[in-house]
Amino acid sequence: MNFEVGDIVKLKKPHPCGSREWEILRVGADFRLKCTGCGHQIMVPRKLVEKNARGLLKKNPDAPWV
Repeated sequence: MNFEVGDIVKLKKPHPCGSREWEILRVGADFRLKCTGCGHQIMVPRKLVEKNARGLLKKNPDAPWV
């Protein structure tokens, strides 16, 4: 999968708040992810994200930056 900043990734296991979707804030050897449910931010190794990803929702290139 090709991950980019701003994309939404759906992971295998839910966050304790119940959401499975995370927004990608940083891409590299580690990813910074933000829970779309509660806003909690975590740093996760790339290998873990690639292993546990179940879906990827690309950002809308036409959407204005806010």
